[in-house]
Amino acid sequence: MLDILGKMLGLIENSVAVDLGTAQTLIYVKGKGIVLREPSVVAYNEYTGEVVAVGSKAKEMLGKTPEGIRAKRPMKDGVIADFELVQEMLYYFLEMVLSKNLFFRPKVLIAVPSSITEVESRAVRDSAESAGAQGVMLVAEPIAAAVGIGLPIDKPVGNMIVDIGGGTTEIAVLSLSGIVSNASIRVAGDEMDEAIVYYIREKYRVDIGEQTAEQIKIEIGNVFPTREEVKMEIRGKDLIKGEPTTLEISSHEIREALRGPVMQIVESVKKALEKTPPELVSDIIDRGIYLAGGGALLKGLDELIMEETNIPVIRVENPREAVVLGAGKILDNLEKYEHMLMKTEKYRAKKYRPE
Repeated sequence: MLDILGKMLGLIENSVAVDLGTAQTLIYVKGKGIVLREPSVVAYNEYTGEVVAVGSKAKEMLGKTPEGIRAKRPMKDGVIADFELVQEMLYYFLEMVLSKNLFFRPKVLIAVPSSITEVESRAVRDSAESAGAQGVMLVAEPIAAAVGIGLPIDKPVGNMIVDIGGGTTEIAVLSLSGIVSNASIRVAGDEMDEAIVYYIREKYRVDIGEQTAEQIKIEIGNVFPTREEVKMEIRGKDLIKGEPTTLEISSHEIREALRGPVMQIVESVKKALEKTPPELVSDIIDRGIYLAGGGALLKGLDELIMEETNIPVIRVENPREAVVLGAGKILDNLEKYEHMLMKTEKYRAKKYRPE
């Protein structure tokens, strides 16, 4: 009887892993896998505070809202910039994936930057609990990413991972289930988009939106010289005439625009290697540097890091999903991975969000 009851409780218990990213939020539900991929954007009425849209619908509104409606990214540089909006966003996403069982409050594991402060981690926990979580655990993003791609981080072997998200780049050398050396810099995909906006504004006196900049980065962005240059036609606003205009840009120009943020990432990789014990560096030379996160998809980035470090670079399969898949694996086998969670974390059972 007790065994049957235990199985029934297991069926109704909600356990979810969340990659709460600056650009995108992914959710993994225990027993189901990844069930949600949505932009981390919220649109709301500035006068009433009412949420108008969340996720992809809100992202479509960026730069296009009328007076009184604002579309905003509530996460910045990998941490919470607007507590209330993150709470609303999390509640909305959890309701989407657990709509039938939200009565049973979920246990939530959230991946966060390795450099997160106590104040920032408390904000993450509180926002998740306010959104309906029963207990909240945190795990460092590089550890989650390493678990997600199957690196043997519990062995006495050096493993290096570079996870480039929207707001932060996480660089870590892992061994024996811990971080030996790391660097967490707030330079990543968003800064690349901003660099493209700035470059086009300064060179052509044309203003473009962040979504256009992201599209440029994805389509013709290339940070390593190639034989064939690619061109793209873009639209923006002429800052001198104040009129709509169209211009053509090349991948060579975008490579120049991206040089600043990209080289900051490369230099941080070098510094992390300098702080790493020689025996582990030897392992990394043999095993390579693993590149994860959405930024790993930037063309030529793996080649550039390889040229600058003289170490092989491997772009992982499905780099955008590495962190949430790793968090999901940890959630599925907490007994094995519990010691890898952030040490300050405890399950905290609180009542459901106040009425």
